[in-house]
Amino acid sequence: MLTKTKSPASNEATLSTKLDTPTKLRKGVRPEGNKDFPVINYFIGTQAPEKAPQKPDWRSWKNDEFTAAWIGHSTVLINFFGTWILTDPVFSERCGPKPLGLLTFGPRRLVEPALKINDMPRIDLLLISHAHLDHTDMPSLKKFTNAKHVVVAQNTGDIYTSLRFEDLQELDWEDDATYQDLDDLRVEAIEVKHFGWRFPWEPCRGRNEKNGRSFNAYLVEKRDAAGKMRRFVFGGDTAYTKSFAKIGERMRLFDEKIDLAIMPIGTYNPWIGGHCNPEQSWQMTNEMNAEAILPIHWNTFTQSSEPRFEPIEWLQNSADDPARIALKEIGATWNKA
Repeated sequence: MLTKTKSPASNEATLSTKLDTPTKLRKGVRPEGNKDFPVINYFIGTQAPEKAPQKPDWRSWKNDEFTAAWIGHSTVLINFFGTWILTDPVFSERCGPKPLGLLTFGPRRLVEPALKINDMPRIDLLLISHAHLDHTDMPSLKKFTNAKHVVVAQNTGDIYTSLRFEDLQELDWEDDATYQDLDDLRVEAIEVKHFGWRFPWEPCRGRNEKNGRSFNAYLVEKRDAAGKMRRFVFGGDTAYTKSFAKIGERMRLFDEKIDLAIMPIGTYNPWIGGHCNPEQSWQMTNEMNAEAILPIHWNTFTQSSEPRFEPIEWLQNSADDPARIALKEIGATWNKA
């Protein structure tokens, strides 16, 4: 059984337009600029994907712990104290439109997924941040139609009709849903700064269009076996926004923390208007009062002009405590009891 309510902080969420270039960078790490966009790599990408550096051993994960592994791009496999969660499942070799059902027109993976799509646990909850083709991959989603619950952004539910999910819930910003069959796990949609259309001609909330497709981050929380409330944030895709600072204010009010912030760090050059850079991602992690960051949305598809490993180098340079970076490569696993 699911219950849907409005977050108690519904009138406080705000966005910031601050998109300044950081002033302190390690030598050799460049901020976003106006370099030429890599058109050939984006639309053709002829080089075969590399093997993932690591392969998660999810069968060994314990149900009384919080474990997460980066599969690639924005796809993270999570065992959240016995609840299996998967974010933005994208396992295809290319992401993009497929005119007339023929070849996919879009970037090719740099690195293979850390797990094959058929080597996955039964998923309790799919979290889908928005409808962009590199986050909503229909061939991948067809493999997860047995997921117990699916959460998507406002005005995107029609995209998934053909998949016939058992339970699909649209959440608007600051709405939340509680799943009693998942030990009262609660999901709250967070307002972010991005775009929601699947194709450019569709109505988009980011352009203030009526019934525009929306885009979410999510706060997920449940109690562990000892009764302590545990939490993580899945940031989806976003430019810098103060929404996470509002989450942090709520946490600090009760001396609480976010266990893990799963945050994007790439595709900011030249797309800084819709994608945070690594320093901004680290700032939002701190603002939400998160103990660690799991960086995503880099080193999987060529979608922007920054050098391939600049995002993780920049993040490591920005972090005042590098130990709080949960992992640094595809397939790596983070764990907390």
